[in-house]
Amino acid sequence: MSPIASKPSEYFLDQSPSPGTAASEVAEGFAKAENTSGPLPKLFQPLKIRDVTAKNRLWVSPMCMYSAEDGFTTDFHFAHYSQFATHGAGLIMVEATGVTPEGRITPNCLGLWKDEQIDGLRRIVNHLHKYGAVAGIQLGHAGRKASTIPLHLYGTRPGFKTEASEGGWPEEVYGPSAIAYDEDHWTPKELTIEGIHRIQQAFVDAAERAGKAGFDVIELHGAHGYLITEFLSPLSNQRTDKYGGSLENRTQFLLEIVRDVRKVWPEEKPLFVRVSATEWVEDGGWSINDTVALAKALVNEGVDLLDCSSGGNIDSQAIPVAPGYQVPFATQVKENVPGLLTAGVGLITGGAQANDILEEDKADAVFSARAFLRNPALALTAAHELGVNIKWAHQYERGRPKTRHTFA
Repeated sequence: MSPIASKPSEYFLDQSPSPGTAASEVAEGFAKAENTSGPLPKLFQPLKIRDVTAKNRLWVSPMCMYSAEDGFTTDFHFAHYSQFATHGAGLIMVEATGVTPEGRITPNCLGLWKDEQIDGLRRIVNHLHKYGAVAGIQLGHAGRKASTIPLHLYGTRPGFKTEASEGGWPEEVYGPSAIAYDEDHWTPKELTIEGIHRIQQAFVDAAERAGKAGFDVIELHGAHGYLITEFLSPLSNQRTDKYGGSLENRTQFLLEIVRDVRKVWPEEKPLFVRVSATEWVEDGGWSINDTVALAKALVNEGVDLLDCSSGGNIDSQAIPVAPGYQVPFATQVKENVPGLLTAGVGLITGGAQANDILEEDKADAVFSARAFLRNPALALTAAHELGVNIKWAHQYERGRPKTRHTFA
């Protein structure tokens, strides 16, 4: 008998098992595939963190889409994130979401500073869950890199500043110290202690709203030169109070946020942090050794996974971009901080590359960004590349490349 729904909009074709899951032929660690001589590739082995299980380890990295108004999601966001779930991504991390209005990077970034923004995110989360994806959200504050133009306007005008007349907030750009990123960004106002505590509380409030929206994972954005990064680095943080100076002091802003977020975020749900593991400067900046020291403190505060990116805080950075160039940072943290999972990120574009990172124990999971934009079905094509019989959405099954599991 055909399924019956009271309204057409309520109908959903059951996908059990969900797309992106190694298919039912998997038994005792082996998958029926084109190559049946070895165990199931680690990229398609589940990963359980607390009470949340990702069906595979190829995850969608948070990427700003600059498509929101007043922080609210739009139909674009629903379509954008849904495509990754339909095509089998194990975890989907919603883009950097401002915990305050002035904490957005641009006027078109997502926000979660008021309750009214919950429903739009909940709609997305519910749909991701229908396809068996873990739903994550990255919470952040842009700090001195706030009130800038969205990506599609790059190169159309000098600099990156968004004026008040364009919906920007140049008088409400804040940082740990009054040091601009460069001449094309606003010079921030130095945060007072009261201002620091206000922003820390905003992270906690946004975390509670993320829980109400149904998210499984929160990632705190401590990378790429935004506010948390700015506090960590001695090049952007020149305070003389308890939040500046020593490494211990510079990490307090983040550690206090983690501590307070963990109090309101359910014990059974994971908490991630993304960091810039190095600033790529020769002298005086944040280094991988600092990252390892921070990671040891983070795991003690209840962080489950460190997402290891790099750069973005200093204009003079010299980044040696190459395939997988940031993975060694994840490896170094993994080797030196017991109990903390790591994710590799940065020019990870194919199934064999991603799987090798995991098989060689360089990281526990892989975040991919632009590769998912080019190919939302990256998880499916990675499985085909590795010879794994992965589940496709029923509606797309006829598009599966010809193998001995398909008709044509």
